Amino acid sequence: MNISSSFRLCRFTFRKCLSRRLQGDTCDRYYCSKSSSTDQTRVVQLKNKLACGPSFQDFIKSSTSDKSYDACNYEYEEYHIPECTTARSQKVYFETYGCQMNVSDTEIAWSILQKAGYSRTHELPEADVVLLVTCSVREKAEQTIWNRLKHLTALKKRSQKHKPLLKIGVLGCMAERLKTKLLEQEKLVDVLAGPDAYRHLPRLLSLAYGGQRASNVLLSLEETYADVMPVHQTPEGHSAFVSIMRGCDNMCSYCIVPFTRGRERSRPLSSILEEVRMLSDQGVKEVTLLGQNVNSYRDLSEQHFICSEGSTQLSRGFKTVYRTKQGGLLFSDLLDKVSQIDPDMRIRFTSPHPKDFPDEVLQLIQERRNICKQIHLPAQSSSSRVLHAMRRGYTREAYLDLVENIREIIPGVSLSSDFITGFCGETEEDHQQTLSLVREVGYNVGFLFAYSMRKKTHAYHRLQDDVLAPVKQRRLEELISVFREEATKVNMALLGSTQLVLVEGESKRSSEELCGRNDGNVKVVFPKTDLPVQPEKPQMVPITPGDYVLVKITSANSQCLRGHALIHSSLNDRRTSEHLLSKQTI
Repeated sequence: MNISSSFRLCRFTFRKCLSRRLQGDTCDRYYCSKSSSTDQTRVVQLKNKLACGPSFQDFIKSSTSDKSYDACNYEYEEYHIPECTTARSQKVYFETYGCQMNVSDTEIAWSILQKAGYSRTHELPEADVVLLVTCSVREKAEQTIWNRLKHLTALKKRSQKHKPLLKIGVLGCMAERLKTKLLEQEKLVDVLAGPDAYRHLPRLLSLAYGGQRASNVLLSLEETYADVMPVHQTPEGHSAFVSIMRGCDNMCSYCIVPFTRGRERSRPLSSILEEVRMLSDQGVKEVTLLGQNVNSYRDLSEQHFICSEGSTQLSRGFKTVYRTKQGGLLFSDLLDKVSQIDPDMRIRFTSPHPKDFPDEVLQLIQERRNICKQIHLPAQSSSSRVLHAMRRGYTREAYLDLVENIREIIPGVSLSSDFITGFCGETEEDHQQTLSLVREVGYNVGFLFAYSMRKKTHAYHRLQDDVLAPVKQRRLEELISVFREEATKVNMALLGSTQLVLVEGESKRSSEELCGRNDGNVKVVFPKTDLPVQPEKPQMVPITPGDYVLVKITSANSQCLRGHALIHSSLNDRRTSEHLLSKQTI
């Protein structure tokens, strides 16, 4: 039974029962009894409320009814914090776990709550509302959040006297996946909101203040929060994440993302460009475009986009579990437009899928000076047999052909990757193939994990998690060791080079050193000092976060580069500065 028919049946049943009650009849079938005059008065009041309440049309987006629910123009001011407190006194505290998308989600959720009258605190003891933005990709991530929730619940009990209205909420992937356990079994939280329900946070919190446990974890086929301008919380304001799409259609057998974040839908190009322009005006020097499958971006927000003749162009030798998608503005169109907004703003993107790197995207990266020459290329495994079980859509050979093509089009490109050890059925030979791929490609950054089976996934239903935990761990340690060896070689090759570094702030290990990242997204550490703005002028200026500086590399290991800063610079002036410095050296 669909939603429409269920709703009509409920209304029919209720109205029939209501009609009989108004007539004073009994109707055991509907669990009603003969009513008194007082009951009839209450029923009349209830009937009046029903007449003023929402109809079925209110639950349909884009309804032609005069009284329609438009998510994009929804007014949150109607949700008020109870009178016992005021909006100004309510402070919300966020803790964010997991990927960069959760950082972006935190900024979206905060924007919505700020509009509803909440203020934000970065100190837990000051909080009236504690919201955890969660991750479900791996079991370890979930366990971390379970432990944190138990700690917060104990804190809530201890602080009943001076914080009687403290509310705890879980947002994001874990809220969607474990609603029943969080809300009903463990009873650790007051509010649950899935990745597509952040618009409803003010209402959910209002219900929680009324004494209810409130949740909304429904996934959407349309929600992109295109009209919500995130409140960016960037360190010193020099970099920011911009979400461009949500969800994933790839259905890799190990991955929970399609089940916690839903199907792919892309944010309109116009709203992305508006946000990037705003960030540029604020002085942001680096923007990272975000999505679960960021390079499968496809804007279908306007009719003429849908009717365009463009179709998905996959990397050679790659395939998908879904049919070729037609129409829309593609990732190459977006990258082209974004890179033109501010020539002195670095553009990155994550996390991509290797299948979505046609030559036009690679050529654009090579042509545009402000698009970083760094590509994240998740392999997950190097055994074609394991890749088939993972439903990745490519073989080892196709992946290596793509690496060769990328390096041919973008000389000097930096590559990073993801790998999983101990996937279902992985043999020692499969593991050795993965080690050999790492040696052959030479990545400078990697994200390596032992396999953790997730419920709802294809692997959970169809495959056997048959690699023992100690074997997974041993293979992971071997992979980490090989990865570090190769990353050290890649980074050592940069000795003596001059790298353009975007300064992030002080080094964690010493207040006398600064750190930042080069074009390849490798950390660079150097002594704090004043630098000239131009080689031929003696004026010295301190280095501050958000500055571009040229750094001469003098040492390297698997995790970072070290050197000494030479001069202030920019994306546009780099070559000029390097040329003048070389003349001075001569």
